[in-house]
Amino acid sequence: MVQGKDRVVAVCDEEILGETLEGGRVPFKVSEGFYKGTLGDVDEAIAAMKQATICNLVGKKIVEAAIECSMVHERAVIYFGDVPHAQIVKL
Repeated sequence: MVQGKDRVVAVCDEEILGETLEGGRVPFKVSEGFYKGTLGDVDEAIAAMKQATICNLVGKKIVEAAIECSMVHERAVIYFGDVPHAQIVKL
């Protein structure tokens, strides 16, 4: 999604799409309106994230992949229960 000069990429693990995650200070809705789009594998998601200026990631698979690619630092990850969430903003 392009918003002005920013390219926003939202990625979640498929199995949590539509769920509401508990365990944080507030519930976190993995909204189909925001996260549902093209179904792809982790490599495709990483490629899209490299082209983005803002990324919103939720789920073990995608957040772990972003950490392995040095796109997210592990200390920048927050958790809703055992489900990780991370954001990337490129200035």
